[in-house]
Amino acid sequence: MTSGGDAPGMNAAIRSVTRAGINNDLEVYGIRRGYEGMIDGDIFRMNSESVSGIIQKGGTFLLTARSKRFREKEGRDDAYRQLMNFGIDAVVVIGGDGSFTGANIMSMEYDVPFIGLPGTIDNDLYGTDYTIGYDTALNTVVEAVDKIRDTASSHNRIFFVEVMGHEAGFLAINSGIACGAEIIMIPEEKNQIEKARTFLAERARKNKSSIILVAENLPEGNAMQIAETLKPEFPQFDMRVSILGHIQRGGSPSAKDRIIASRMGAAAIEALLDNQKSVMIGVVNDIIVQVPLNKTIKLHKGIDQALISLAEGISTFGPPEENKKYVYS
Repeated sequence: MTSGGDAPGMNAAIRSVTRAGINNDLEVYGIRRGYEGMIDGDIFRMNSESVSGIIQKGGTFLLTARSKRFREKEGRDDAYRQLMNFGIDAVVVIGGDGSFTGANIMSMEYDVPFIGLPGTIDNDLYGTDYTIGYDTALNTVVEAVDKIRDTASSHNRIFFVEVMGHEAGFLAINSGIACGAEIIMIPEEKNQIEKARTFLAERARKNKSSIILVAENLPEGNAMQIAETLKPEFPQFDMRVSILGHIQRGGSPSAKDRIIASRMGAAAIEALLDNQKSVMIGVVNDIIVQVPLNKTIKLHKGIDQALISLAEGISTFGPPEENKKYVYS
């Protein structure tokens, strides 16, 4: 099953789980619409042909949803009854921290093994270097910002470009470095609007176009609110806002996402055959690992400080005077 927000590469993971399971003499069922479909019994038997021709498609062949009913004990009771009706004794769930929270609770309440595959463009799950969908979303952002920069340069504009990331800045920091953004605003850093203000004051003397990349859910507000705050202070600039939105979720998955998803899917079946329970399959230093679900939920995945230093150290604006010395790794 897939749950929560969709991410490119989910279909590759579904395909891998299905075929690895069948090749190990397991019966494989698909659950449509995540936990909602589990509660409703929207479940069907799958074979190898069920997943033919889906590896290159974005979104999720099994559909996805967010389920309020599953948060209640009554909803989980209904979901468990449906699993028993179909003779299902283990579940592989592809999703993010919300999906894994539900899986961990149900695993404890009903003693059903759940294996999690990290599927989110945010790349914010503890225990894995990459999540399924992140690489594709990253490339989508870079391509979009490259095009926006053409317009920014032609009209000598300041563009505030907002990207997704939930409450983490992984997508923003890496796409910002890749597309040469002059300022990258992420929730992990303090005083982001002050950094933008200082940058614009310096830019006023040079009168050049710029890209300011803004992660969603900043404490100071979204890209539109930040731009509206700064416009009165810098009337000489033509400031524009572009919110990339859900184009970051869609599209054919990159080769990297297809390969990672396929490796993780096969590893999920291996974990079940080894009688593992309540673990997430991750990849660390290109090696498949198993991480307890409760750790992925409770522990925070932080951004490498060297990336933040790099972004500031190679920008045209440069790092603050008091932080000029950086070590890049």
